[in-house]
Amino acid sequence: MRIGFDAKRAFHNLRGLGNYSRDLIRILQERTDMELMLFNPLKRKFLGVKMTEKTTEINPKGFFWKRFKSLWRLFYITTLAQKERLDIYHGLSGEIPIGIYKYVPTVVTIHDLIFLRFPQWYSAFDRKIHTLKFRYAAQKAQHIIAISEQTKQDIVDYFHIDPNKISVVYQGCHAAFKQTYTEKEKDQVREKYALPDRFVLNVGAIEARKNALEIVKALKGTDLPLIMVGKKTAYYEKVEAYCKENDMQSQVRVLSDVSMQELAMIYQIATIFCYPSVFEGFGIPIIEALFSKTPVITSKGSCFEEAGGSGSIYVNPTEHTALEIRQAIDQLLASSERMQQMKEVGYSYAQKFTDEKVCENLLKVYQELIS
Repeated sequence: MRIGFDAKRAFHNLRGLGNYSRDLIRILQERTDMELMLFNPLKRKFLGVKMTEKTTEINPKGFFWKRFKSLWRLFYITTLAQKERLDIYHGLSGEIPIGIYKYVPTVVTIHDLIFLRFPQWYSAFDRKIHTLKFRYAAQKAQHIIAISEQTKQDIVDYFHIDPNKISVVYQGCHAAFKQTYTEKEKDQVREKYALPDRFVLNVGAIEARKNALEIVKALKGTDLPLIMVGKKTAYYEKVEAYCKENDMQSQVRVLSDVSMQELAMIYQIATIFCYPSVFEGFGIPIIEALFSKTPVITSKGSCFEEAGGSGSIYVNPTEHTALEIRQAIDQLLASSERMQQMKEVGYSYAQKFTDEKVCENLLKVYQELIS
């Protein structure tokens, strides 16, 4: 089977969409003998995309397509897909080339429709572009993969798509989070980043939707540090201002340039993982914490119960959030038995998101598409 992928974000995106693309490609490389054709508008190998005997990177050729890469991605991949005799084309990030569905069985992964549910977080231009691309892909692709039941329902509600056309295939996470590290290795990371003996961890872009300020407020008056790993946005200025006003500068730290393996060890070292996001398509950091056997405090609603399972603690992300986070932290720190139980239940639940499960569910979609 020859499958083509929109690999722009696999090669160039450091965040969730890139991680999803890289992980899916890796899983198919390791667990199938499929030929994978990676359409990349700008030749640039980094971020861990592995090239194998059965993996081919396809880039724009000729002055025009190299100059107008977005047009190559939007239109010319359709021609290339026919030339390459693809069995399936898979758009990995909510969009597909114009007309490709007429020539090649096409599936698209849609991660979320946050730009429609919370339009205030996006510019008018971005909302318009996202809506046009996502609606076209949802309507024209023969099948849709949603990364959660929440996303599936949003696709039905906002784009009026037949739910039978949508399959939920959960994401996994990078293999680094499933490894066991020695105490020596973890001590080296602890020393490198000057990590305290106990701390709360938060991972992800530091932006309004992720709600990190509520964690800071919850920790006010305690001696428990907060370690954040993620890109700072304008929202971080609010976090910084609150820390200055409440003399918490030394209690709250942001780490940058952390490798995937180092991040995995930081998860395993952390006392508690806190992720009070308002809304996500899925929430991979929750899965990373579960595999790391770190107790999780996250949000009620959205997709979070799907990701966190029965072993996590859930708080209201829009009202009394800081108070509920503080209560949850206090409960955990007061009971080592509760902490251990959450680690065991969470790790058991995480087995729903192994490479084997992801591959099995993905292949079902592919096989149904070509049959």
